[in-house]
Amino acid sequence: MSAVKAAATHIDWTKLSTSLGLKTETVAALGAFRKRNEEARRVLSDLQDQKTAVDFAHYRKVLKNQAIIDEVEKAHKAFKPSTYDVKAQIKSIETVEAKALERAKFTATKVESELADLQATLKNIETSRPIDELTVDDVLKSRPEIAEKVDALLAKSKWDTKGYNDKFGYVTLF
Repeated sequence: MSAVKAAATHIDWTKLSTSLGLKTETVAALGAFRKRNEEARRVLSDLQDQKTAVDFAHYRKVLKNQAIIDEVEKAHKAFKPSTYDVKAQIKSIETVEAKALERAKFTATKVESELADLQATLKNIETSRPIDELTVDDVLKSRPEIAEKVDALLAKSKWDTKGYNDKFGYVTLF
């Protein structure tokens, strides 16, 4: 248990919420959990610092009615704290924990696949030829839909591309 406490005190909450690329709902849930955890630790610390022993001798000196003190002391000694069955709460906590673990695994696999895609894209960019060395055939080979669109426009006898002159200016060679 002390290892868990030591680990819990060394969590870098800001790094955890920012560097892992978590969804906003997960970051909000972590923030709420952190607040509840800190509040529970504070309350526990306050309760542990409180004095728990009752000094009945002091009350015997101060109060005149000794019978009441005897009755309270007898009730205090006979007091047994009641126990609660917390299995239902533990089961619900385990269910939430299992769902959170499932979401975390899903997020991890998604992040890993996106990283693999990005690395493949980066490798493709690094190994590609510069734009000034490309030919029209290279472009048409990599993007066949451009060739289809040009063929369709030519079949309809449309020689102008919509918006081209607006963007690049009207150039005639005579």
